[in-house]
Amino acid sequence: MILPPDEKLTQDGLAPTAAPSDGRVLLIACGALAREILDLKDANGWEHMALTCLPAILHARPEKIVPAVRAAVDKHRGDYARIYVVYADCGTGGLLEAACAEMGVEMVKGPHCYAFFEGNDRFAERAGDEVTAFYLTDFLVRQFDAFVWRPLGLDRYPQLRDTYFAHYEKLVYQAQTDDPALTDLARAHADRLGLAFERRVTGYGDLAVTLSDWAARR
Repeated sequence: MILPPDEKLTQDGLAPTAAPSDGRVLLIACGALAREILDLKDANGWEHMALTCLPAILHARPEKIVPAVRAAVDKHRGDYARIYVVYADCGTGGLLEAACAEMGVEMVKGPHCYAFFEGNDRFAERAGDEVTAFYLTDFLVRQFDAFVWRPLGLDRYPQLRDTYFAHYEKLVYQAQTDDPALTDLARAHADRLGLAFERRVTGYGDLAVTLSDWAARR
């Protein structure tokens, strides 16, 4: 499948990739995960799993994530055999987990995508040593201006950079793919923020494990 541009995934999300059917599973995901989910689907032949994505920019307003997920589940519940929610907590303070439990749908475990890409257990082990780390994923490297630079007003007031990032020491690029161009771009973002740079190859982490488990439930 040809994905829409990252800007469209940021603002609009993604319509369902396959028509409803009695045996089909629907993944309701964050637009920031579309590329990774489709790569995993293609690599593993999960043809019975359809994908729809909510706008990735909802992460800038986490209070809107739960209502948007509820609306998507209600909209599609009657059209698919099962629905899974491909979000972690993502700043909802446990409200998304509670809503998913109420609706009877499963979601990805973890506090956020940085944790499940690295592996929730491994991320938790590092947490105490990385309170000064600022994380980017492949998607956020590509959409840095939309999610970091402009929302913080740094396009208009670049002098605020040192205030916002005074307590950060390094930018950790969690690489889902081995892409030299993305690595160069991530390093450039670290330079823009005045931070040291670390590239950490995570692959798809617990996202791959979770989707594999869901795909096997026929």
